[in-house]
This record gives sequence, structure tokens and C-alpha cells, in this order.
Amino acid sequence: QVQLVESGGGAVQTGGSLRLSCTASGFTASRYSMSWFRQAPGKEREAVAGIHSDGRTRYADSVKGRFTISRENAKNTMYLQMNSLKLEETAMYYCAADPRRDWGILLNPLIFTYWGQGTQVTVSS
Repeated sequence: QVQLVESGGGAVQTGGSLRLSCTASGFTASRYSMSWFRQAPGKEREAVAGIHSDGRTRYADSVKGRFTISRENAKNTMYLQMNSLKLEETAMYYCAADPRRDWGILLNPLIFTYWGQGTQVTVSS
């Protein structure tokens, strides 16, 4: 059974940092496309970053240079290091996985098959 469990969310001040984790079970994460998405109240779910099975990464323009996505194969876990957080980045953050190894899907929330329950990130001034 495929399962994704996010952790690491919390409250942080603007300019602060958080590291989110997404631990996968029931499949080998390194063989899947995996991404982070976020959704703020009243807004659509949007892409944050993705990592292909071959290790290539993609980022939304809004987070380039501040966020880093990575994967630790031995732990079957994906991470999102978030630095210089902004108020508008308050949202529920979700990890997602899909067996299709397609670079083009990494930032498309409509494509992914498996989703975690999310972890809340709250940025305050």
C-alpha cells in the first residue's frame, strides 16, 4: 500500500527556515517522480518543486534560489529545505508521487497519483 507521510511543518517568522520531510512506504521513492505542492486557504493548489527519478529537479519560479528539494534513497524520504520564507507562503504543504518518470509532470498537481495528508506551514511577521 502506497503511503506518503509529511512532517516538519510549523510556525516560523518571515525570513526563517523550515525543512519538510516526506517519508514514503509501499514503493521505492527513487523510482518515482516526486514533488511538493502547497495550498493556501481559498487558493488553488500550486507546485513548489519536484524531483525526477534520475535526480533532476524543477522549481516554481517563486521559490528558485530559496528552496531546495532533495531525496535520501536509503530512508525512502524526500525533503524540502525552505529558506527566506515569506508571509504569502503560509499554506498546507503536500508531497506527491507518481510512477511516471516524466520530467513534464513534476510541477503539475493534476497528474500525480499519490498524495500525503499535508503539513501546515505558517509564516508570520
